[in-house]
Amino acid sequence: MPANYLSLPRTEIVVDAADDRGALELWRAALGHGGINTLPLPDRVVDGIARLSPRLIRIFLQEHFAVYPDQGRFDWSKLDPFMDALARTGAKVVAAICLKPKTLYPAVDMRIWRPTDWAEWQKVVFEVVRRYSVEKQIVTYWEVGNETDIGESGGCPYLIPDPADYAEYYTKTIAPVLQAFPQAKVGGPAACWITSEPLPGLIRYCRETKTRLDFISWHLYHDDPARHAAGVRKAQELLAGFPGKRPEMLVTEWNKGFDPVSVEDMAFASRRAANVAAAILATLEAGLDWSFYYHVWDQTFYRAPFAPFFSENGLELMEVHWNRIPHRFGLFGVNQGVRPQYFVYQMLSRMGESRLRVTGSDAALRLLASRGEGKVSAFVTNFDLQRSRDLIVTVQFRRLSPGVKTLRVYRIDEARRWCRETLELIPCEEREVDASSDFRCEVYCPADSVLLVELTDR
Repeated sequence: MPANYLSLPRTEIVVDAADDRGALELWRAALGHGGINTLPLPDRVVDGIARLSPRLIRIFLQEHFAVYPDQGRFDWSKLDPFMDALARTGAKVVAAICLKPKTLYPAVDMRIWRPTDWAEWQKVVFEVVRRYSVEKQIVTYWEVGNETDIGESGGCPYLIPDPADYAEYYTKTIAPVLQAFPQAKVGGPAACWITSEPLPGLIRYCRETKTRLDFISWHLYHDDPARHAAGVRKAQELLAGFPGKRPEMLVTEWNKGFDPVSVEDMAFASRRAANVAAAILATLEAGLDWSFYYHVWDQTFYRAPFAPFFSENGLELMEVHWNRIPHRFGLFGVNQGVRPQYFVYQMLSRMGESRLRVTGSDAALRLLASRGEGKVSAFVTNFDLQRSRDLIVTVQFRRLSPGVKTLRVYRIDEARRWCRETLELIPCEEREVDASSDFRCEVYCPADSVLLVELTDR
């Protein structure tokens, strides 16, 4: 905390409670999980995610689930518990198809993407889709592959950078998906970036051949919120003039940039939460359809389940990324301890359904305002790419419905104001106010913090 609040720079934001800008649709900020091991989400994590009410969670159908261990035989014993735990969060699932059964791919080589028998491959895909989209009704989006532009470096066993090759793989894979579940949304290729092939090539191919493409997907790990927004604008350019309904734009993995070191303390730095909040607001403003924060729960990488389908180099990379220098991106840590980013999503889940006009002059502050039943809210993240600074912010609410209200201010900062057991934020300020149509309050907004200011009718 600063020694002297009076010496801090001051700024103002203005929320117009009567200027309705339409539906807020914060459900577009979704979550992602998996690709590391086969363990289902623990009950504590399931319960915590359910409180956020996500509509979608994106996952990997990785070969370590071994759903097709031998020709003509299916085994759901590992994947069923994994999928059932996801279903208990209340979300539907976006499933990335990363299966590579030994019977269809006898050699361990990420460059081999054609199965030994296309008909048998399509039978495998058909049965997987039937089980999890029809029988269990969990998966609604089917994504073909994951980071096929870099293969095992992206944690999955296919390297298909050539657009023509990927188009063949995509076309032959979506056929059984749609046969088993015609209502499915299909797309891909979950590229490392919007301009990385085979993504632009897939768009061209589907445009020219009228092949079904319900969504495109890409990934980004970067600190700069402007970079995240730029990816959305580039996607809009690539999809301009697409015949019929425009494919949805999905960033199926995203987070801040990778750090060169990894210590547990870094996972609790409020700057991470502020960075995440700033990126969410940037992509929402740019018009992204869905973003999937990676990821829900940090996990241990176990070598043995990956060994049948990953090279030694790929195994080493997974070991480094998740055991030796883990990224610590999870909303929950390996031991299920909650992280600050969880409360960014909790704040957003508490905002109203209608978007309000909000303005401010400080470039480091990214703003969102909403109105729900009996409540007006302002969401503020104080994040500067170079260096954030402590501020005193005057929040000016205009054209309110006058009356006695409860003012609550929640803040994510280094003080960790939350209950680890109940997963609830603790207000840093809570008081009764008698508000006229114009009401203002002052809040401390430290560098790299996230705030939620609420006025609730009593």
